This record gives sequence, C-alpha cells and structure tokens, in this order.
Amino acid sequence: MRILGVSAFYHDSAAVLIADGSIMAAAQEERFTRKKHDANFPENAIRYCLSNSGISLHDIDFVVFYDKPFLKFERLLETYVAFAPKGFSSFKVAIPLWLKEKLFQKTLLRKKFAEFDENFDWQNRLLFTEHHQSHAASAFFPSPFKKAVVLTMDGVGEWATTSVALGNDNCLDMIKEIHFPHSLGLLYSAFTYYTGFKVNSGEYKVMGLAPYGEPKYKDLILENLVDLKEDGSFRLNQSYFDYCSGLRMTNANFDSLFGGPPRKPEESLTQRHMDLAASVQAVTEQVVLKLTRTLAHETGYKNLCLAGGVALNCVANGKVLRDRSFENIWVQPSAGDAGGALGAALAVYYLFQKRSRVINKLDSMNGAYLGPEFSQAEIEARLTAIGAKFKTVSENSLIESTVTALERGKAVGWFQGRMEFGPRALGARSILGDPRSPSMQKTLNLRVKFRESFRPFAPSVLREDAAQWFELEADSPYMLIVADVIKQRQRKMTNTEKSLFGIDKLNVPRSEIPSVTHVDYSARVQTVNSKTNPLYHALLTRFKERTGCPVIVNTSFNIRGEPIVCTPDDAFRCFMGSDIEVLIIGNAILTKDDQNQNLKKDYRGNFELD
Repeated sequence: MRILGVSAFYHDSAAVLIADGSIMAAAQEERFTRKKHDANFPENAIRYCLSNSGISLHDIDFVVFYDKPFLKFERLLETYVAFAPKGFSSFKVAIPLWLKEKLFQKTLLRKKFAEFDENFDWQNRLLFTEHHQSHAASAFFPSPFKKAVVLTMDGVGEWATTSVALGNDNCLDMIKEIHFPHSLGLLYSAFTYYTGFKVNSGEYKVMGLAPYGEPKYKDLILENLVDLKEDGSFRLNQSYFDYCSGLRMTNANFDSLFGGPPRKPEESLTQRHMDLAASVQAVTEQVVLKLTRTLAHETGYKNLCLAGGVALNCVANGKVLRDRSFENIWVQPSAGDAGGALGAALAVYYLFQKRSRVINKLDSMNGAYLGPEFSQAEIEARLTAIGAKFKTVSENSLIESTVTALERGKAVGWFQGRMEFGPRALGARSILGDPRSPSMQKTLNLRVKFRESFRPFAPSVLREDAAQWFELEADSPYMLIVADVIKQRQRKMTNTEKSLFGIDKLNVPRSEIPSVTHVDYSARVQTVNSKTNPLYHALLTRFKERTGCPVIVNTSFNIRGEPIVCTPDDAFRCFMGSDIEVLIIGNAILTKDDQNQNLKKDYRGNFELD
C-alpha cells in the first residue's frame, strides 16, 4: 500500500511517500524552490517522491493532508468573535484569504493534484488528519518503542497547542489537549518577535542566544504572562499578547512590562535581549519538565516521543533526558510542520487501515536521509555544465583529502548521498570544520554562513566515542539533544574571563573542541552511526586516527536566509558565493583556487534574511 502525505499552506510545505509502512522518500518544498520555509503546494516535493519510486499518482492508494481546514476556520471565527471588535483589522486581512483559498482546501488540493492525474478518485482517496494527530503519528510510529507517551507542543494546529497521546504498537490514542490561545510555542514566538527575530524561523536563534544572558525576567513571566500549574498545564494572560486580535505577537502592555519596544531586525543585541532569551528559555524548560514528570507519573510509561515545533528546542530535550522521568526519549527529526506530512501518511496506514507495525531498534527514519541523491555520472555532468573544475578520486582518497583540508583549518562543503529531511544537516548536505580550532566558529559564522556571530555550531561525533567527549549516554542521531562537554575536556576559565558578560564571552575557548562548545559548556550533539551513514562515519574515524579527536564541526550547507542545498548546482553556487575553500560532491573534489574566478558571485541578495 502506497500513501502520499502532504503538508502545505502555512509554513514548511513537504511531501512524504510511504509504502507498506516504510518511509520511501520525504522532502521539503523549500529545497527545490530555494525559498526558505516555502508554504506553497509542494509540487516539486511530490514529483520527487513519485519519481524516486518510479511511480505516478495513479499508483497511490491514498493522499493525506496533515490538518483539517474547517476546524482551523472554526477556531479563527470563534477567536475573532471572542475578541471583537478589537480584532477587526486582523479579521479583515485573514477572511478574504480563507474564503478564497483555505476554507475550500479540498477543492484546491483536487485542482492541484489534477495536474498529476486528472482521473484520480478524490472522493475516496483524499483524506485529512488532525494537525496534532499528524505530529503524534510522526513521532510514535517511526520510533523504536512499542509503547510510549507522545507529547506534541507547537504554536497551534486546529485548536490544540499541546497534546498528549498514548502509543501502543499500531494504536495511538489522543488523551489530553491544551487549546489556543494558550500555547507554549506562541509564548516562545512572542519573545522571538520581541527580541527582533522572525517568527517561525528565528526561535532557534533565541535558544542560541539564551546562554549569553541570565534569566532575570523568569519570575516576571511566570507572575504576569504564564499561569503555570504543578502538572505542567498552563494559561497565557492575553492582555500582553496581540496574536489573537492583531497583526503582531505582543502589544504595548508587553512593551511596558519588559521595559521598551521590540528590537528592530538587525539592530544591535544588548544584554537585555540576552537576558530575555535566557528567561523565556528557562520558563519553557520548566513547563516542559513539569509536563513530562506528570506524564511519567500518571502513565507509568518508560518511553517518551516528542514532536511539534517546540520539540526542536534541543536544550529542553537534553534536560528532559537528564531528568530521567522517562528512561528513553525519541524526537522526530522533522518535528515541525514538514513532519506533519509524514505523520498524516502513517496515521492513515496504522489508524485508518489498521496495518501491523514493524519496529526498528534504531528507528524507522533511515537516518533522515530521505531526499534526492545524485549518481557520480550525474554529479560530473552537472559540474561540467556549470563550468566547475574538479577531479574524481577513490573513496579512500576522498576521505584522506577531506581530513587533510580539515586539519589545515579549511571550511569544507560536504555533499553526499540522499538529502536530509528536516531542519538539520546530518552529514549529507553539511559544511565541516575542525572543532579544535578556536577561530573556526567565527570564521564559519562571518565568512561562510554570513550570520550572527553568537550562533553556535554542532559537533558530529562517532557514536562509540560520544561518552568520552560529552555528558551523553544515549543516541542523538538527529542533533536534537544538547549535552555538556565532559569536565575532563573543559578548559578552566581565568577570573577575568569569568567576569565577562554577554557577547564578550564568545571568543573565550572553553574546551579541547572550542568551535563546538557553547558559552555554557554545552553542545548540540549528533552521534554518527556506521549503519545509517557509513561514509560520514568513515570520515570521522579517519579524522580521529590522524588527530586523536572523533569530532567534526557540522553545520548546514547554506548561507543565511537560504534553504539547505539540494543539488550539486546549489552546492557549487554556495561554494563560489562564500569562503568555503574545498567542496566534496560524491567522489569529486573541488578547490576554490582551481575555479574560474569569474564564477564567483555574491548571491546573498537572492534570499530574505531569516
């Protein structure tokens, strides 16, 4: 049985194909259109999913959309009525769009899919799942657990903002929900907006900024904004927010409470902004820990699955893991709306069709390597067509050359195999560096990624060596768990260094691997398994043999505002438009000095800053 899952029309549109419960292909539309967080109908992602399996839409048993538009419209109307006449300006903007497109999404979807197969039986084969059901299914069914509590936290689906489900084999029962407008995701997004970053894009910047500050506003948030109960349930005081009735996240009351207007995008960051980030992060962690402790106590379950945009908060995930209320946790690598496409397809297969489930002891995500790949012949043809100069070598030579480049302090573009599904680069579309270099973080941020200097980088580490470098005993294949560098690897700071505040902390080396050690000694760890990515594992192994260090800096292969690269053409363009010095694509090696310098181009203006 083949099922095509689709998410679209809000942000991070995606398509996923499953066959008899196995995930065959998955991709976000942004990777093809080069428009970050593209929300449009994912026609390119759908074409990829179908062509990857050599089938057409005629061969699909069901097409499933990841939420229910009529329920969303119901929430929209009820919200406007509840806040009337205050919300008329927002209502006036939203309603024409809903009446034109979103309310009648079933008709719109039929029209879009008619371009693939005008004779498809939409009456019986087009299905809709609820938003949080899609998230929960995406987390539980690919997990390595037969039984688990599934906690979903995001901005809002139809009505739910936080939900709990119990998974048991091929069953998944939704048992609890917190409803809009009370949302942990929207609380975090409000502070994302207030600190000058883009909502639904910049939340991870707030998380990265938090360690530079102190949670000075935590009590103020809990006393005024969030009514938090002991069981983790909560309500938000709407007198400080504008997302229900206006076109902003926060209002004048919020400004007054926190001492000024929102920071403007690209305006200089101050210690106050860092303290605000630290405060909302601390509140988020407290809410999540209260929820998970309560759920572990009430259910007696040993395993926890996480999904929804809040599950991308890897700092909170690390605290849940170390709290040990649950023995094991598993986070869907595409935890946001893109992953809803996967969950929708899996929900139909197991819950609607009642099919039996096969559990993989690692998980069923294939390492999240579910996107397009390119043969060596196609790579060479594409590179030749765009005027690239390259040499083709054996796999052993490829690894040796890459390690040599890393040892020499070079930034290396690494393009191998199938593209990752989800927001993280996991060694398929990555930029690599030497973590031992104290200048590598600054180099990659300012000269390669063209992004804010405070942003941390993640370490990829051999799974078998992880515990010798990080306070981590569990798998973290998807870079969704933060753990501290172990004490023995940390560098003791001087009294002068300890007295530094804010961004001044940035350039102080904190461990043997300073380029991946954040200012609080933490790191967003990716453990690399030889079964899911043997080539990347071999690269790390050789780097360890030559340097004694089984860790490599791993950041996504893109510049700021650009989606992660998808094709060899994208990779070469990014290579020539940044200070990446070496590019590895398949078995082809490219060095910057060998290229036609006329092909260099500053293409940053093509992308809206994130």
